[in-house]
Amino acid sequence: MKSKTIYACQQCGYQSPKWLGRCPDCGQWNSLAEERQREVSGRLPHRTPAGLAQRIAEVAMDKESRCRCGIGELDRVLGGGVVPGSLVLIGGDPGIGKSTLLLQAADRLAASGTVLYVTAEESARQVKLRGARLGVEARELFICAETSLEAVLERVEELTPRFLVVDSIQTIFTAVLESAPGSVAQVRECAGRLMLLAKGKGISTFIAGHVTKGGAIAGPRMLEHMVDTVLYFEGDAGHPYRILRAVKNRFGSTNEIGVFEMLESGLVEVANPSELFLAERPEASAGSVVVPSLEGSRPILVELQALVSGTSLGTPRRTTIGIDHNRVSLLVAVLEKKLGLPLSAQDIFLNVAGGVRLDEPAVDLGVVAALASSHLNRPLVAGMILFGEVGLTGEVRAVSRPELRVMEAARLGFRRCCLPSGNLKNLEVPAGLELLGVANVQQVLEQIFD
Repeated sequence: MKSKTIYACQQCGYQSPKWLGRCPDCGQWNSLAEERQREVSGRLPHRTPAGLAQRIAEVAMDKESRCRCGIGELDRVLGGGVVPGSLVLIGGDPGIGKSTLLLQAADRLAASGTVLYVTAEESARQVKLRGARLGVEARELFICAETSLEAVLERVEELTPRFLVVDSIQTIFTAVLESAPGSVAQVRECAGRLMLLAKGKGISTFIAGHVTKGGAIAGPRMLEHMVDTVLYFEGDAGHPYRILRAVKNRFGSTNEIGVFEMLESGLVEVANPSELFLAERPEASAGSVVVPSLEGSRPILVELQALVSGTSLGTPRRTTIGIDHNRVSLLVAVLEKKLGLPLSAQDIFLNVAGGVRLDEPAVDLGVVAALASSHLNRPLVAGMILFGEVGLTGEVRAVSRPELRVMEAARLGFRRCCLPSGNLKNLEVPAGLELLGVANVQQVLEQIFD
């Protein structure tokens, strides 16, 4: 067995035979660290019957049986429950609540089978203290404070659990490699061994992962390709709300989100996030607009707040929170060109209230209305809601699933809905809600003000 020294980037996994100040692959500075690799000589293993080629029509298909973990928002994001033998990766900022969510889920899953919770960052006593605060009392939940992967695999052989939780993958190491815990090689090797364990024994496995300053999960990008599901736990330190978002899911939709509220007793599900996000919305305020954003199969009503004011600087500021900065700049240019609003010398601030992030183009119409309302200092008509995509020529384009958006607006008491004319075809009008179809941004301003 021979060993050689390489330098691996701790951000993307790029390998170089010599040290470099900057990674040629991802461009990070001072990210290459020295690692030792062992070359194992020997013959390759023989192929197993399961690895032989066969016709797709002859592949046996077992009925998928999911196990609900008892937390409705988590089950929704996972696609209806936990699939046996699946490997789920949960990432998020430090202190966002990853360990709290995993401990609460482990407590509920213990009702369906034995759960082994491996804590590699805390002692068993620390986990017990958190569990006492969260009300965790399941008898089939076992705690193991261990950082060695080989020791964890021994505990799995002893207990034969149905569920395994590893917190976190960056602190687990294997003795096969000489590199430090958290390095690219260690993360890749440990994740690969856990994947083989989950698939070979049918153990549903959850692993927590750290994130970098850019918000991506630390370690090689291969880590996200190896697992079945990747969940991101998002939230703002200034807000008690947390959003669990699926960015990859082999067993369900990647557009679903789960909403939680962080309380002293732990994470509490928010069954109706629209009412929560609109609870403190000011009435008859210029620059305040409500838009229905579709997250998977769930419509969520959120408030957009815009502030347009004169600037004393040579270059006006454009600040956005919770929405794409480039998209807002595009819509500002449309307002200037098509409506003649003088916004080039104005500071523009746009915020999505509640710490939510909006990514779909259906909120364009809300952004346009909020900017125009703040610039003209005129509030919108009472009970108004808007959605639609805005093009560069000022046209308003149709969006997907309008029926879900208008039904949610009617349920929360909105009386008028401004939407693209293309969405009016075969759209059932809910009782008490007036639908106003628009074809361009000029018609929008004619409808939203008294």
